[in-house]
Amino acid sequence: MTWKYEERVNMTAKENPGRVLVTGATGYIGARLLKRLEQQDLLLRCLARDPQRLAEQTADTTEVMQGDLLDFSSLAPSLRDIHTAFYLVHSMDTEGDFESEDHQAALNFARAAHQAGVQRIIYVGGLGDSSSSLSPHLRSRQDVGKALRTFGCQVIELRASIVIGSGSLSYELVRCLVQRLPVMICPKWVATYAQPIAIDDLLDYLQASLHWNSNQSQVFEIGGPDRATYGDIMKEYARQRGLRRWLISVPVLTPRLSSLWLALVTPVYARIGRKLVESMRNPTIVTDSSAMDVFSVRPRGLVDAIAHAISSEDAGTIRNTNQSQTETTIRKETINNA
Repeated sequence: MTWKYEERVNMTAKENPGRVLVTGATGYIGARLLKRLEQQDLLLRCLARDPQRLAEQTADTTEVMQGDLLDFSSLAPSLRDIHTAFYLVHSMDTEGDFESEDHQAALNFARAAHQAGVQRIIYVGGLGDSSSSLSPHLRSRQDVGKALRTFGCQVIELRASIVIGSGSLSYELVRCLVQRLPVMICPKWVATYAQPIAIDDLLDYLQASLHWNSNQSQVFEIGGPDRATYGDIMKEYARQRGLRRWLISVPVLTPRLSSLWLALVTPVYARIGRKLVESMRNPTIVTDSSAMDVFSVRPRGLVDAIAHAISSEDAGTIRNTNQSQTETTIRKETINNA
């Protein structure tokens, strides 16, 4: 069923990448990407399990159609006449096996996209050395990229570390911990290195991928110029907020105890708990800089990224504690929950 649609004047092939589908448009990244795309002269469509509710949040020119990624038979209508699709979903909120659901959803989408003649899929995955022992979450992120490539559609996979932005899951963890705890008894993962990227820079990469002049599938590793530990990020946030904070490392704190500790001081994380914490043991840094050669995006550093996020907080914009995941869930899409 289509809830909103308006035909537009066709642009030239160079200007217009064709009709664009956004999945995960209720998510942290997807919702922000959609707002940007709606400011361009594009033919846009969103896939949602609850299209009527999403339609209330989109522009009148954006088409919203019903579909469930775990139900292959429901996907064909939303993929009809689509040239490029953004795949921005995950199932970490599921009560079942999120890795299996992520994999099946990606296979369903890839198969349906191939049958519909979709030319390009753009996906945000996760950094991490695949030859090492990745956490289930990061392993699933990379497995989804492989699943999307199964049926031959071109896939541009942007692998990112933690996203710095008001409302981002990782950023909200930092914000809550620093604001609530003057002294932090920290698990070993605070010493793990990441290569954070500002939300605006990630969105720039997504938009640039829409217009990339290539037919080849490619994995791009993206991140800001700074490599920092989670402890470094917390200290920088505290510095910019004018807060004195002490971090005391306790390496023996297990992932399970660590997730329980996070749930106590950051309730927004109770839904994801151990799944997220286990990912923090893996370094997420850029080892292949080819994205800098292909795209003109030049990401800002950590200091500027945090400053911009704080500015958004103080302005009362963007952040919503119910919209704080990097992608929307497959089974549990809500307008306020990314």
